[in-house]
Amino acid sequence: MKVEVEKKNDKGETIKGPDGKAVTEEQTVTDQNIVQGPMASQVAIKMLGTNGGGYANANAAHPFENPTPLSNFIQMLSIFSIGSGLTYYLGRMVKNQKHGWTVWAAMLTLFVGGVLLCWWAEANGNPIHQGLGLTGGNMEGKEVRFGIFNSALFATITTDASCGAVNSMHDSFTALGGFVPLFNIQLGEVIFGGVGAGLYGMLVFVVLAVFIAGLMVGRTPEYLGKKIEAYDVKMAMLALLILAISILGFAAWAAVAKWGLAGLNNNGPHGLSEILYAFSSGAGNNGSAFAGLSGNTPPYNTTLGLDMLFGRFLMIVPIMALAGSLVQKKVAPPSVGTFPVSGGTFLILLLGTVLLIGALNFLPALTLGPIVEHFLMQGGKLF
Repeated sequence: MKVEVEKKNDKGETIKGPDGKAVTEEQTVTDQNIVQGPMASQVAIKMLGTNGGGYANANAAHPFENPTPLSNFIQMLSIFSIGSGLTYYLGRMVKNQKHGWTVWAAMLTLFVGGVLLCWWAEANGNPIHQGLGLTGGNMEGKEVRFGIFNSALFATITTDASCGAVNSMHDSFTALGGFVPLFNIQLGEVIFGGVGAGLYGMLVFVVLAVFIAGLMVGRTPEYLGKKIEAYDVKMAMLALLILAISILGFAAWAAVAKWGLAGLNNNGPHGLSEILYAFSSGAGNNGSAFAGLSGNTPPYNTTLGLDMLFGRFLMIVPIMALAGSLVQKKVAPPSVGTFPVSGGTFLILLLGTVLLIGALNFLPALTLGPIVEHFLMQGGKLF
């Protein structure tokens, strides 16, 4: 619209006419449209329920949703509150509170490790930018009011708990910084996990850890007094394989198909990371994204929809079969040879099981994506 404004000289002083009045000129003013709607009122729902998303495209970085560091802290605490509390509930239900705390400690250890790696990568920044005289960490895609640590912390929490709300753009992270949220999702909601679904992801690894312990001591493995047999291990492994096949299968297809490559805004390993993140987020019940991928096309919508269907629902079938098998078994009294499912030894075994079995499925793809991108970045190449 057109408005009359006072005319200024080069010094910023108002120009006056012979009559002493200010000289005006007509200027065109552009209207700014500010998105409004039910934003702050929905934050508790999306964070406590680990639903993620956001009314505005900026998600939890939007000041109407997340205006201050205090609101940012409360939101992160909300994401973890129910998933973390389920481990205490587990101990109460199985009448072994130490077991619940051990599972919680395993989740906490994996969480802290992810935070430290992501924070370190972002705080060190990009050596190519630093060579051009830009000092400090990587602030691209981050809000100044949150800074590097709170952005890395939020990224780790939201992908540990299958939430999907973000206060920074994961696609703008450094290679290893982006590796952390991608890796968290691919583990399968085991680090605290989502509301109502996350705990059984970790319990699958608990069953496998008990089975491995039984093999090492040379006796039939038992979990809470119930023997773990071949059928139970097959169901646990099937649940993990469904997730891996869904993510890697669709990602491999998109990486070689014209429709998949057409959606990329970045080449090389970073483009592969964008594809991997899209299908990991879909199957892993997360919903966050590497924003460089244009996924709103019929082929991507179809494959991502199938990816969600398989990764979020098909894996429930073997888990329910495992639960049905365990509930039918009689509880055997503990003996001298019973492997304890609490304490430091079981904690280390559980962590090793998660990292070795859960991570090895995706290690080749991660090596070709964020890991090789990190070394190429150190060598002076960007994508």
